[in-house]
Amino acid sequence: MANNIEKICVVGLGYIGLPTAALLANRGFQIHGVDVVQSTVDTINAGKIHIVEPELDVFVQSAVNSGRLKADTKPDYADIFIIAVPTPFHEGHVPNVDYVKSATEAISPFVKPGNIVILESTSPVGTTHMVADVLKENGVDTSKVHVAHCPERVLPGRIMLELVQNDRIVGGLTPEATEETAEFYESFVNGTVLRTDAKTAEMAKLTENSFRDVNIAFANELSILCDKFGINVWELIELANRHPRVNILQPGAGVGGHCIAVDPWFIVDAGGKEAKLIRTARERNDYKSEWVIKKIEEKMAELEKTKGSPVTVACMGLAFKPDIDDLRESPALYITQRLAAGHDTIVAVEPNIPLDTDIPQKLKIDNPSFHLMDIFDAIEEADLLVFLVAHKQFRHLDVSDLNFLDFCGVTNKKQR
Repeated sequence: MANNIEKICVVGLGYIGLPTAALLANRGFQIHGVDVVQSTVDTINAGKIHIVEPELDVFVQSAVNSGRLKADTKPDYADIFIIAVPTPFHEGHVPNVDYVKSATEAISPFVKPGNIVILESTSPVGTTHMVADVLKENGVDTSKVHVAHCPERVLPGRIMLELVQNDRIVGGLTPEATEETAEFYESFVNGTVLRTDAKTAEMAKLTENSFRDVNIAFANELSILCDKFGINVWELIELANRHPRVNILQPGAGVGGHCIAVDPWFIVDAGGKEAKLIRTARERNDYKSEWVIKKIEEKMAELEKTKGSPVTVACMGLAFKPDIDDLRESPALYITQRLAAGHDTIVAVEPNIPLDTDIPQKLKIDNPSFHLMDIFDAIEEADLLVFLVAHKQFRHLDVSDLNFLDFCGVTNKKQR
């Protein structure tokens, strides 16, 4: 079936859409990429990237130079349409599928009989059916179009590898849609392509991330208890994990990213009172960031009492996980924003973001005294280092003689 596919339209050229588009272009498909941000389109058409992801720059440059990847702000006719747009939530953690709806409306004039429409965006259960409904409302004969969901399952920092190696789940609105879509993925995925229906595929992705969220909540609660008991939580978890059936994840400053910090709320919103454990875990992980802020401010007050003047605090890391520049739902960024809103002596070190970044626009920090610093300048000038993200640039720093708080285990010798 894949041999009959020549052109693919990928809507959304962010952390999932662009790697997918670049990979497929390098596999010989003609790719028409779509993004609503003109600067993103221009950057990609110049063979460059607007996000940090290992090897992505090489894939994009090769794809653009070959002429098989072109970006635009509008869709075009294609054999397959892949929707990879954000699915955030409104205030109150209510799922927001407006971007999916807008993307579907945008491709509707170009969808023709025999086409495949794939929703890759992580979505609440029922969103794939909504895509079909929107297509139908916009004049598409959905009885002649294959609509399916294939949730992305990649880890930032390993996306180009995991796009090919990971197993994929494909769920169509019809058995034919499932099979047609699965055969397409089997043309470039080395992992197993698992077949199911659309709702099960949607719920599977939400379940995967909710499982991790619950496990992290357990680790974060352990870290709070260990702080109370005077125990090294990193050593504790390492020892507990030596049990053959125990695998506790690592605690941090909270939970961030476009998946784990968001997806459980999709289940909670639909499940209501029946989603008690998932809700509690999500709330516990959100609370961890508040706890971190409290611990930092307590340490600041202690140091200020000794110094007799305000202390400079360097927040080490802003991304939601190590070694990337992705700030989506980042607890480290949230903590930094909160601290900067109440103190004029907060700076930050984020090695994956250029020092000349437009602070108000990208980081949403409205404090003229706030700025990004080089790692070693921060070590030299700050009165307190606060490690929020375990970036590789922080892993071998010797801070034993400095005032520091470590909420990600990066200074713990056993974690190196």
